[in-house]
Amino acid sequence: MSELRIATRKSPLALWQAEHVAALLRAAHPGLQIELLPLTTRGDVLLDSPLAAIGGKGLFIKELERAILADEADLAVHSMKDVPAALPDGLALAAVTRREDPHDALVSPRYASLAQLPEGARVGTCSLRRQAQLLAWRPDLCIVPLRGNVNTRLAKLDAGEYDAIVLAAAGLQRLGLDGRIRERIDFGKCLPAIGQGIMGIECRSDAEHVHTLLRAVNHPETALCLAAERAFGARLEATCQVPLAGYAQLLPAQQIRLRTLVAATDGSRSLQDERSGPAQEAPLLGEQAAEHLLQQGADSLLAELRAEHG
Repeated sequence: MSELRIATRKSPLALWQAEHVAALLRAAHPGLQIELLPLTTRGDVLLDSPLAAIGGKGLFIKELERAILADEADLAVHSMKDVPAALPDGLALAAVTRREDPHDALVSPRYASLAQLPEGARVGTCSLRRQAQLLAWRPDLCIVPLRGNVNTRLAKLDAGEYDAIVLAAAGLQRLGLDGRIRERIDFGKCLPAIGQGIMGIECRSDAEHVHTLLRAVNHPETALCLAAERAFGARLEATCQVPLAGYAQLLPAQQIRLRTLVAATDGSRSLQDERSGPAQEAPLLGEQAAEHLLQQGADSLLAELRAEHG
């Protein structure tokens, strides 16, 4: 196969990610022709409502997946934090790139850290995970919904609509906006989303030629960590309506450490788990973390959250 078609959203970050994967593939397979297929997703159009109210982050990838299944595209590049735990029938996650900075980042024109924000400061985010953890640490903060691509969010901040906003550090770095980061928020205050900082490449399950090409750009260590995180999310039926967090890190001697969290959106309650195990048992580690949190009462907390957000 001498040509690949990559389905992508039209946002600057999505286009950067698609171009980055295209460059990796061209370097691995000289002569390979790659075409980008920019598409508009429902998540890009429905900007007036919080994601939790309109169906979650899967809205950012459904049109891309339809294009693959309809043979209009061969693959799609996603921010893995936007990918639901279960993929549609006929599709597979064929490769992941090396994880970049997984931290959440505070961006503010006036304040250098979360600790410096004044009482009642307006902080913009549409992530229930970020909201829950920020309020657990600073219940005085006023969390205000914030949608749009990275540049749109920064423009709203600069226009004075917020005192600070919270974005993924990796996204800012990919766009060359490292200078806007005032603080990389410590994991003890804000554990990242499952898959944060990782780009995933999705294609048809039966497209063996595409799988073969993608093996050259897969990062096995990142894939192991992601497997632990996504197994945790899958067991708890992770959706945008549930404030879940999970971060796995590869340790020496082929061990993985996994930190996980389930929290109430108002920050009043949180359940956390940390465990280590053999890297080859990464999915089992995620499932065990989920089971432990369920034993601690996560099932009732999740039921309340899902009822609250429909």
